[in-house]
Amino acid sequence: LLDDLQQHWHQVRERISACDAGIAAHAKADARSQRAQQLIGVGPLTADAVVATIGDGREFTHGRQLSAWLGLTPTQHSSGGKQRLGEISRRGDSYLRTLLIQGASSSLQRANAVALDKATAEQIWIRGLTQRLPFGKVLVAIANKHARQLWAMLTHDEDYDAEAPSLI
Repeated sequence: LLDDLQQHWHQVRERISACDAGIAAHAKADARSQRAQQLIGVGPLTADAVVATIGDGREFTHGRQLSAWLGLTPTQHSSGGKQRLGEISRRGDSYLRTLLIQGASSSLQRANAVALDKATAEQIWIRGLTQRLPFGKVLVAIANKHARQLWAMLTHDEDYDAEAPSLI
């Protein structure tokens, strides 16, 4: 019985590897996926999911709409000119949101590992966030920024430039 289970587990791992290879090949062949992968924390799986989900992003008028659609922005309870922001909405595409938050974790790790004199403006921003916000909020803030950057890159057909001023 255990040998059968081990053989089954081996077959499952082989199928997962084959699926990963297929996704990587598809992401490598698509120019939009290649452009999305230039962003730190966005790999072939996330890039392919972003392109498959939002395409060129032109359905959204700006990056904030995309991040709100993904559930990466706070809920609003505003009235009479008084702005009240609540918790992160977590509405929208949970799969893509999860991938972006996992990629944000990678960006956070990379920002903390790089020397301060070699850090990009975004990595310095991430380091500043880690000093004043809890871990979970930092990840959501990075994922929100990545969603907006992905929207700008896909909509304007531009490559990622770490030193460029924000397009969003």
